[in-house]
Amino acid sequence: MQGIKKALRLHGRQLRHAVLQHVNKGIFSWATLISRIQSESPTVIIPHMGLENITVSEILKAKGEAEAGAVYWCSTSHFVHEAVQHMTAHNVGALVVLKSGDMNQLAGIVSERDFARKILLPGRPSKETRVEDIMTEEDKLITVSSHTNILRAMEVMTDKHIRHVPVFDEKVVGMISIGDVVRAIVDQQHQEVKQLKKYIRGEYY
Repeated sequence: MQGIKKALRLHGRQLRHAVLQHVNKGIFSWATLISRIQSESPTVIIPHMGLENITVSEILKAKGEAEAGAVYWCSTSHFVHEAVQHMTAHNVGALVVLKSGDMNQLAGIVSERDFARKILLPGRPSKETRVEDIMTEEDKLITVSSHTNILRAMEVMTDKHIRHVPVFDEKVVGMISIGDVVRAIVDQQHQEVKQLKKYIRGEYY
């Protein structure tokens, strides 16, 4: 339990901000948040190991991306409409963008926010606009590695006001969202509370 208390003491403000970004509500409630996340993901996503020991790699494994190599992507030459269809089909909020003609070269990232701000609001045709025209380009891209601690990942995402971050280990190996990070932190807290209850009941010797 001490690990969670320490994390909340040191990073509580960032976690609160991250959660508010994730749930997009003006009123924050830990009880509501925990209930919502547990109802969305009733099974344990990461075995209890303490926040200081959890890296982005564990989040990718829990999502199944580390083993399957499931990196959702599009190319710079795709039309925005195609990219949005791809996001919808896989229920993700962003895609890694690879350079057309070189599928090993990272070009940037495109998200639902890019679509809303750069296509819907100005009324641009999504079937005629290329992904490269609205994406966040590589030189402005924020990434983490699979070895990055999740608290550090949360700090980066909240400081930079971003919701999705590519995981880059010499090549793109996955993508994490602020929701993934918040869910992992709350899940660890839930497991620590369960262990404490077992200890109080005398189930640990």
